[in-house]
Amino acid sequence: MKQDLPAQLAPTPDDIDAATIMAQGVDRVARAAIARATLGLSPVGLGLAFADWWWHLAQSPGKQAELWRKAMRKSVRYADYLARVARSGGCERCIEPLVHDTRFSADAWQQWPFNAIHQAFLLQQQWWHNATSDVPGVSARHQALVAFAARQLLDMWSPSNGVLTNPEVLRATFAEGGANLMRGASNLFEDLQRAALDRRPPGSENYVPGRQVACTPGKVVYRNRLIELIQYAPATPTVHAEPVLVVPAWIMKYYILDLSPQNSLVRHLVGEGHTVFMISWLNPGAKDRDLSMDDYRRLGVMDALQAVGRIVPQRKVHAMGYCLGGTLLAIAAAAMARDGDEHLASMTLLAAQVDFEEAGELTLFTDESEVSLLEDMMAEQGFLDARQMAGAFQWLRSNDLVWSRQVREYLLGQRPPLTDLAAWNSDGTRMPARMHSEYLRQLFLENRLSQGRYEVDGRAVALRDLKLPIFAAGTANDHIAPWRSVYKISVLADSDVMFVVASGGHNVGIVSPPAGHPDASYDVGIRRHGEPYQDADGWLQQAVRHEGSWWPEWQGWLASRSSGRVAPPPMAEDLGAAPGGYVLQS
Repeated sequence: MKQDLPAQLAPTPDDIDAATIMAQGVDRVARAAIARATLGLSPVGLGLAFADWWWHLAQSPGKQAELWRKAMRKSVRYADYLARVARSGGCERCIEPLVHDTRFSADAWQQWPFNAIHQAFLLQQQWWHNATSDVPGVSARHQALVAFAARQLLDMWSPSNGVLTNPEVLRATFAEGGANLMRGASNLFEDLQRAALDRRPPGSENYVPGRQVACTPGKVVYRNRLIELIQYAPATPTVHAEPVLVVPAWIMKYYILDLSPQNSLVRHLVGEGHTVFMISWLNPGAKDRDLSMDDYRRLGVMDALQAVGRIVPQRKVHAMGYCLGGTLLAIAAAAMARDGDEHLASMTLLAAQVDFEEAGELTLFTDESEVSLLEDMMAEQGFLDARQMAGAFQWLRSNDLVWSRQVREYLLGQRPPLTDLAAWNSDGTRMPARMHSEYLRQLFLENRLSQGRYEVDGRAVALRDLKLPIFAAGTANDHIAPWRSVYKISVLADSDVMFVVASGGHNVGIVSPPAGHPDASYDVGIRRHGEPYQDADGWLQQAVRHEGSWWPEWQGWLASRSSGRVAPPPMAEDLGAAPGGYVLQS
């Protein structure tokens, strides 16, 4: 957090001369260039973290001795393993991979010499985890950042990434006479070419909004400079009286909630008799640099609610927000509660955080050094580009999103068909400079919303003013909005909260159609208003496990809060067919 200078030290207008302004401009240009080169990651922040870890380790002889002891023990274990392998061939491994690490699960990795290679790697990985953990004096954030960076470096040099050290790649190379490597080189060249031309990945042309995805019938019924509001056509003779307004995140395009028909949450709701409205956000450019978080609240949530109210008068609205859209919805709902506005019947938050104290590994990329660097880059170009955001998100799951993909596509020469979700993930948007700076500072760095310090119209809002029914969902493997962080709405709001933890990650766990993932499951439980505090793990112990999709659970929750079935409302002003024009902006 930036601190105000004492009055006697604050610069006066006479001190801020042309030379000072020029120097500040030079600094901003230089830092913006660094940010572009590093995909927005601050080398200073990483350097400070490593310095903190290194100097504290250097003055901890006990920790050093422990690491030497662990290195010797691992060496002995490894030597014993090699001896057993030499005697009997197949034998029990000396170290098992982590549960989620499937790089060495194939039978070929259990054969000589690949068993020895991958076991040495896993022992080294475990030692480095010990070396970067529990060093006395290191700040918790620096320790997590150093451990994360060490893990990324080790994953980069994993034997699974090499042609000569990966038995599956070698087997394919001998079987195909090197054709796999030729296909891989072709795949690599195509990807580099598409990146240079700013084109989406191969196969994305098969998922065009309005054709294969975002194709639920509807009309654009309202438009302003920031949103188009889509009203979807009814699919049943009667509908639930209260409409549903969906507030998606603007960090990506809205149609993650309206993918291909079999994966569309919108189509599911409409098919169950709900009148659904969807916000489609503008893809901002340099001219929109001064759009603020409050602009997104006013022009987004509030204008959409007013438009819905004109189409479905005298009815409250079930509002649902996904990811960043859920955070914005919570802010808007808290302001409405403060001001006595009772237009909302309920609020649903999907993978959306309102307390950012434990926001997962994404906080490793959000400190003063990082935010300042991003601000310089955004000030120069007016926005944060999707590609500049993608780097941090990919490295959070580098094994799944970076290295395993490169092995599959560039070494094995396999290019699996693009899915609708993967195509959506490549259809990025930009973030206005002012809005993104406010979001990072006021929410991530200063955590104002959960502390009752976030201001709307010059006055603070408090989540404890929320007394409407709340449905909240997190996902078990979410690296962006960890479910324990999402759970905190049940503690901060003064209302009944039905909470769900769905299997899967940030996107896959939310896109969970009833006829979709065969292994899908979810845990569900209700925390009622006035009950004693219960932390997330305590809640999980008492939650009920169900197999299948959580969508019917939510739909039933909405239906139970309906005041009955009525004739579908008319389609209001027709500004064009869904999906509208904003979603097509590149």
